[in-house]
Formats: sequence, structure tokens, C-alpha cells
Amino acid sequence: MNDIIDVTSTRPYALVVHGGAGGHHWRLDEAREAAFRAGLRAAYLAGESVLADGGSALDAACAAVLVFEDDPLFNAGRGASLTADGTVEHDAAVMTGNGRGGAVTLARRVRHPILLARAILDTPEVLIGDPDDDYVRGFGLELCPNEWFITDERRAKLAELQATDTNWDDHKHGTVGCVALDASGHLAAATSTGGYDNKPAHRVGDTPLLGHGTYARDGVVAVSCTGRGESFMQGVVSHEVSARIEYGLQDVASAAADTIAAEISGRGTTGALIAVTPAKRCVLAWDSPTLLAAWRDGDQLMTHI
Repeated sequence: MNDIIDVTSTRPYALVVHGGAGGHHWRLDEAREAAFRAGLRAAYLAGESVLADGGSALDAACAAVLVFEDDPLFNAGRGASLTADGTVEHDAAVMTGNGRGGAVTLARRVRHPILLARAILDTPEVLIGDPDDDYVRGFGLELCPNEWFITDERRAKLAELQATDTNWDDHKHGTVGCVALDASGHLAAATSTGGYDNKPAHRVGDTPLLGHGTYARDGVVAVSCTGRGESFMQGVVSHEVSARIEYGLQDVASAAADTIAAEISGRGTTGALIAVTPAKRCVLAWDSPTLLAAWRDGDQLMTHI
């Protein structure tokens, strides 16, 4: 199954958000579906409001992801997946189209990992692992006890997984992200995640690795990925999409679909990506039973569960 949505923004800017891809949703009912759609809309509108006011693609992408990090339904910030030890370890990254990026991995106490990644972008470094409290405080960012990020739902999922032979690949939904094009023609991507349920402690996925789960290049494309991170790392997926466009001269829809087929489906795993181009093309490509996402088709704000 390899699905694709391809629309062109009718506004001076373009934006797509995703809330994760994976198997069938755990304990999904009408109320939960409505909450997912509300969260997707809220994240999209937060990013869009920045762009509508003339803000940058980077600020818009971070604003959208920040909403996801505060919504415990999504696997980022509070409500993120738990490690096998029952703790939360966050990864996040941002990248701008001029080739600059910032990322953090194994963050355990910063309330908004995406804001730490954004702050790191303005330093000489690119990727910081296991940031200590003083480092986070140096940017004026809020710290919370690790327990604050843990929800009853995540505890229940971890307990069920560890106590049974449930195939949790059927229920994994990881990673949130946003890609944006601002009215000045600049691109940016932002991605944040807690990984997956029952992951080994200290495991690092694709999200904080530029060119793997997160990538942006002005004049070409911005990409944010979600799915089994190891496949996205081995396939260098977000950069592969960009390379297919810039050097292979593929259009963005073909580049996205072919990359998913080769590097995700071809590795026997599932996942998705969102992309936006300077021509305001907005593409969602996935090979998984579900994808949480929001985008505009004309004036209509669309959500997908």
C-alpha cells in the first residue's frame, strides 16, 4: 500500500503537518478520532497563523510542533512513548532551507524539545545528546520532571506490551512534524518524537538526524518523516527525496512515492513523509495503515486519520 496526496497551496505560503504514521489506532472510538482531528487542526492553524502574519517558515513549523508536544494524544512532549524502563526520552530537530539545523536527542526534562532544537540551531553546534539542566536553562527554556511527561495511557500501553505477545507494530504511531514555505520563499522542517513504545533506553531514531528524518533545502524541498526510524536512517530518506528532485529531476510527488517504495516498503517496514516545495506543492506519501495529517486543499482544512 503506497498512498499519496498532492495539492498546491492557493495562498502565498504552504504548510503541512503530520501527527505520526503506523498501524491501526489503539482503542480508537469516535471521541478519540474527534480529538485527533482537533489536535491536527490546532497544530496546523498555529503554524498557518505565523505564515499569515508574514512570519518565517521556521517559526511556523516550530509553532505547529509545539502544539503537538502539549497534546498528550500525540507521541511528542507530554504523552510521548515510554522506553522499556518506563521513562520518556525525546528527540527533535529543525532545519532551514539555507542549510542550518539544530537537534537534540535523549532529552528527558525540557518541556518543549522542539524549542531546544530551535535554540541549538543558533549555536555553533548541531546535535546535542542528553542535555543537562543547566544547558537547557541557558536558553531560558522550561524544565519538567520526567514523570510529568508520562500519561496513564502510555503506562497502560507499556504494561500491556510487556505482559503479552501483542504485536505492537500494529499500534505504533510515532513522531510529529511540520514542513513550511513562507511568503519570502524560504523552507523549513521541524520534527519531534518520543520514539516508540518499549524502545530500549538510549535508542536514537531518525528524527534528530538531519537528512534522515528531517531536511530542508531552499529552492528544492522541505521534508519531515514518521515511521520506523531505523529504515529512515538506513535510507537517508529525507535527503533522498531532495536529491531525487534536485539531481534526478523528479517532481516532488514521484520523488516522495519512489523513496517510500524503495527505502520503507522495500525494507519491509512502514512509514510516511510530508513535503513542501518552493512552488507550494504539498505532498503526503505513506505506506502504512494510517497517517495522521492536516493540510489545506483550497480553502478547506483537511485532516486524515
